[in-house]
Amino acid sequence: MTLVRIRIFELSAQDQLQSAPLVGQIEVDESYFGARRIRGKRGRGARGKTIVFGLLKRGDKVYTQIIEKCDRITLHSIIKDKTSTDSIINSDGWRGHNGLVDFGYKKHYRVHHGKNEFARGNSHINGIESFWGYAKIRLVKFKGMNKKMFKYHLKECEFRFNNRKQDVYKILLDNFKKDPLN
Repeated sequence: MTLVRIRIFELSAQDQLQSAPLVGQIEVDESYFGARRIRGKRGRGARGKTIVFGLLKRGDKVYTQIIEKCDRITLHSIIKDKTSTDSIINSDGWRGHNGLVDFGYKKHYRVHHGKNEFARGNSHINGIESFWGYAKIRLVKFKGMNKKMFKYHLKECEFRFNNRKQDVYKILLDNFKKDPLN
């Protein structure tokens, strides 16, 4: 792992600590990352894969977190920690998202992929799904990686996505000027 990638991870972590909770149209979803597909096992049944939960504020930033299991307690904890209750939550039909309105969220819209529903008006999770595609395409270029280093690569994807409208090289250069590698 290069020092530049570690610095990107540090910048991403620093940005997350300084940022206020996400407010607005929020898309939530989980994705599974791993080396290979086990025949007949897809999605939540895929064993040996790393589960990543993500939140995306439409038109803005994404936040990702590696999780051990994709249950309601875990998902609700992250959503409550990273979003405002004034937000409108958009998710798929996964039962782990049940009960968000009980926590004070004003609105929670779902799309049911199992019923071939991917958008219903403004209710969709196409933005976070787009990020998953971006991250997986970027990470496949490494042709495998140490599982311990996955979090750094994931945070690099997050950093690049969140700064996609800016010059990432300039951001890194400015950061290295302030805090040089020694």
